Amino acid sequence: MKPDRPLKRGWTTGACAAAAAKSAYTALLAGTFEDPVTIALPRGERVAFALARQELTADAATAAIVKDAGDDPDVTHGALVEATVRTAEAGGVRFRAGPGVGTVTKPGLPVGPGEPAINPVPRRMIAAAIADVAQVHKATGDVEVEISIPGGEELAKKTMNGRLGIVGGLSILGTTGIVVPYSCAAWIHSIYSGIDVARATGIAHVAGATGSTSEAAVQRYYDLPESALIDMGDFVGGMLKHLRKHPVPRVTIAGGVAKMTKLAQGRLDLHSGKGGVDRAALAEVARQVGAGEAVATAIATANTTALAFQVATAEGLALGNAIAEAARREAEAVIAGTEIEIDVLIFDRESNLVGKSAR
Repeated sequence: MKPDRPLKRGWTTGACAAAAAKSAYTALLAGTFEDPVTIALPRGERVAFALARQELTADAATAAIVKDAGDDPDVTHGALVEATVRTAEAGGVRFRAGPGVGTVTKPGLPVGPGEPAINPVPRRMIAAAIADVAQVHKATGDVEVEISIPGGEELAKKTMNGRLGIVGGLSILGTTGIVVPYSCAAWIHSIYSGIDVARATGIAHVAGATGSTSEAAVQRYYDLPESALIDMGDFVGGMLKHLRKHPVPRVTIAGGVAKMTKLAQGRLDLHSGKGGVDRAALAEVARQVGAGEAVATAIATANTTALAFQVATAEGLALGNAIAEAARREAEAVIAGTEIEIDVLIFDRESNLVGKSAR
């Protein structure tokens, strides 16, 4: 459904962390917090944040900002992003993961194992904010910045962090500082990160699934480790395009009957809002595998794609295999020029395999 008003944009955890760090460092040097605190985003916009908490001691300052994701259903919306700044020996800005912020344990992510899960752009934003304060107060800018998100370890259970090897909490993310509602940027980022981690850890076979049912089914079918599973959702095109640039030897695409039929019909965005299954075309495929006119008509006029497949199954037609093979060809067209071996599995709602491509 289209919204009845323009959707409100929000701010990334990286932007909140940079603003909190700037205010905290100001207090550490000048004795008072900047509130509201203004920072520059990567594209040059200047935005101001109000503090939700502040604390100043003899050797540290802490400022906190409530993350506002706007109208985006972000898991961190309303979370408190805290920055504690302490002076340090020469060496610029050093980062530390506080409570609720994860630590990287696997290679393949933008920061290496053992590092706080604070991505490169947020690190640059924080360093720039620290440098601005240091210039004003003629300080060295040599500090330790600890970023915390109270409750972040529990929130992280709702994300892909555990699968990516990020333990202990959330990641500090963002490339522009701005959250665009329903852009699904975080989901796409998780797809890319899942592929990158799999490659870096030597996994040769990954499986992208449209949902939890097909993911569990494909994991059992091939006995795959969790780190080989890519929660691609509707973004099969995005996954394949990243794989084209960052290939692995083997890829399986798994999903339900409707989404895999959409892929077979040339759709790379499988969301229902992008259109439904062309059941007349599905009936034509059924004819190609032996359906008579009465059965083809029943498939073309079925209320759902699931019902159309049930009709085909009752008639002993290999419709699922034909659709899986067509979906494989569409996927192969996206990764043309690579040596990736690709196959497609189709599962029903009870996790039964109802279609498998030739390879």
